[in-house]
Amino acid sequence: MAIKVLVVDDSSFFRRRVSEIINADPRLEVIDVAVNGKEAVEKAKLLKPDVITMDIEMPVMDGISAVREIMKVCPTPTLMFSSLTHDGAKATLDALDAGALDFLPKKFEDIARNRDEAVSLLQKRIAEIARKKLFMRRPALAAQTTTLTPRPTVRANASTVVPAKAAPVAPIAQRFKATGKKYQLTAIGTSTGGPVALQKILTAIPANYPHPIILVQHMPATFTAAFASRLNNLCKIQVKEAADGDVLKPGCAYLAPGGLQMMIDGRPGSSRLKILDGGERMNYKPCVDITFGSAAKVYGDKVLSMILTGMGADGREGCRMLKAAGSTIWSQDEESCVVYGMPQAIDKAGLSSESLPLERVAERILTEVGLK
Repeated sequence: MAIKVLVVDDSSFFRRRVSEIINADPRLEVIDVAVNGKEAVEKAKLLKPDVITMDIEMPVMDGISAVREIMKVCPTPTLMFSSLTHDGAKATLDALDAGALDFLPKKFEDIARNRDEAVSLLQKRIAEIARKKLFMRRPALAAQTTTLTPRPTVRANASTVVPAKAAPVAPIAQRFKATGKKYQLTAIGTSTGGPVALQKILTAIPANYPHPIILVQHMPATFTAAFASRLNNLCKIQVKEAADGDVLKPGCAYLAPGGLQMMIDGRPGSSRLKILDGGERMNYKPCVDITFGSAAKVYGDKVLSMILTGMGADGREGCRMLKAAGSTIWSQDEESCVVYGMPQAIDKAGLSSESLPLERVAERILTEVGLK
């Protein structure tokens, strides 16, 4: 059965263009269009699409307000279209906060080398986020009862008294224990779904965090400055867009700038960041593999690293280098990911020692570094 898509945009040209691209993929089908946010909410409730593509700026009701309302009445995976401007970046981040899962620029040529690549990217993004529909519609209780290990099964015997209608009991979350390993750097790599995941984790990190944090988020160049500023306003630690020559300091997080590559140079305690040209042959700018690989060379076994939600396999080879150096690697679990691609790649390669639900990543980090 085809993935049902509702296309929302006040431009008839853009609605037609997006609909043609979606319908060209046999996995996808545009079931209707809406010309503003109010109409989008009404049609989402009536038609129950698998995915919604949503413009941000529209009359009657804007896309951010529409997403917020849809997430209340009929949670649906939503892909935002935005302009690659500073204001567009801020609005897109607001839409992700409201519940949207992913975004793409309205000018496809800004993210692809040719039309075929742009078409394929849009189709792939829609197909990927459609998989989250099942999780989004689960009762809230299901999300609150996640455990990290299976609970033991108790079998009834002759002496066992089993109540006819036992009240459901939420499983007790496993308590974490620190491994005792010492670290000098925390490294996080992510892509689709990453802005919300990073915000959730970093806002729980205290100002006295004992070492630097490096962040690699697949994101356009015009978005990373706005995202770093947003995180800095929300977090207790300092968060900044990385600049060439930055000295890595404890309690500070450095976000790799979009369109470029971030590497670490020097030695632990006096290392600096090098910001380099993105490289025309590189699929990802910034690239998790490049940053993590440089971290392995400088910090050896002293890196606490993790791969969060994202499409593709970026980070696998960088994690392989970190693993070989003796560093720790964790991954986000499938259910809490928007797209399980990047964590799945390191899980399948046997590189991750722990798979964690997003809501417990910060707790696990603080336990590991001795702050909890």
